[in-house]
Amino acid sequence: MDHSASSASSSADTADRQSTFSAYDITRLSGEGSPMMRSPWNQPAPFSAEWSDPGKSSAAGAQPQHSLIGSLVREEGHIYSLAARKDILYTGSDSKNIRVWKNMNEYAVFKSNSGLVKAIIISGDKIFTGHQDGKIRVWKINQKDPSVHKRIGTMPMFFDIFKASIKPSNYVEVKRKRTAVWIKHTDAISCLSMCSETGLLYSASWDRTFKVWRAENFKCIESVKSHDDAVNAVVTSGGGVVYSGSADGTVKVWQREQKGKAVKHSLVQTLLSQESAVTSLAVNDSGSVVYSGSSDGVVNFWEKEKQMAHGGVLKGHKLAVLSLAAAGCLLFSGSADKTICVWRREGNVHTCLSVLTGHTGPVKCVTVDHDGDTAAEGGEKKWLVYSGSLDKSVKVWSVSETAPEMGGDSGRYGNWDSIPSAKY
Repeated sequence: MDHSASSASSSADTADRQSTFSAYDITRLSGEGSPMMRSPWNQPAPFSAEWSDPGKSSAAGAQPQHSLIGSLVREEGHIYSLAARKDILYTGSDSKNIRVWKNMNEYAVFKSNSGLVKAIIISGDKIFTGHQDGKIRVWKINQKDPSVHKRIGTMPMFFDIFKASIKPSNYVEVKRKRTAVWIKHTDAISCLSMCSETGLLYSASWDRTFKVWRAENFKCIESVKSHDDAVNAVVTSGGGVVYSGSADGTVKVWQREQKGKAVKHSLVQTLLSQESAVTSLAVNDSGSVVYSGSSDGVVNFWEKEKQMAHGGVLKGHKLAVLSLAAAGCLLFSGSADKTICVWRREGNVHTCLSVLTGHTGPVKCVTVDHDGDTAAEGGEKKWLVYSGSLDKSVKVWSVSETAPEMGGDSGRYGNWDSIPSAKY
């Protein structure tokens, strides 16, 4: 878990915690309704994944606009990372297993000796996984049998470390006057991000740096001492722009410059400087809006078209925001309060469409993919949302962009629209 969010996450994991949002009309929440209601997909199944047909639980017999499709439960570790592509889902936990699910069934498993899997990236026929031991492991999908994954490398590679260690100038000072070669992370990897334009892989770490790698040859080409505390998030955007967020409370903007084969990232702007740790970042599909989640439960956002002006804050959580994912005009925020808020952006106003409830532990990771199979007639845009939790489960939701926002009794809980930026 991120350094900053550990206390918030533990406080969230209390048995008698009640959802602030349960008073809303349940058809506007998740398919389960109130988290206090006993639900079949919360019952643990140690050696099987249980899926449920949401249509059977709907009074009208029709699937709600935001509905729980099912849950995956494996009593082997907290879920720390997710990656999805089409009908394939990868899950990483604090066990040694990386599990692969296809069409809602367990499909494959491959083991890493490093333990906790903090981040997963799918790129072509390769899978990149970031680990607690500060290494990135690379796996290749077998073309003849896609259920088979073979490890083809570790970043940095042993030979590269050996080669770098010969030269004294390749050593940099790390905490407590220790030195290490610059190509190697000296603490846990917290996040991975792939730049599709260049094939560069970015890794953020608790060692206060982010590093840049060539995915094609597994070589580290730059290490950026980016923050004064653990770097919890890094995300790439178009035009060589990179964002980083840290436990030091800052969000920074970096510009990538290419000079021949050399790559250099320069600090352009600091978007945020606050006491609360930044735990997560997300950029929308067009790259026009960047979001940051914090340990105080707030989501900030900035608009690129307005010279990265602060657009406002989203307040929908009682505890730390631990994960963010953007898709279409929607933003999903997972929290230590065990819920996922669904936000829809129209212009610079964000409205809370729904609060997805059902997890019994902090929501550590969220990822989104197109829901092609359940798209309604008339072109309604739907998304498959995967949420991984410290309750050791993954839940899968179908979410529509066109659902009406929460109304009714919302007034008693305050305004669910985003709060515009104040000048401060």
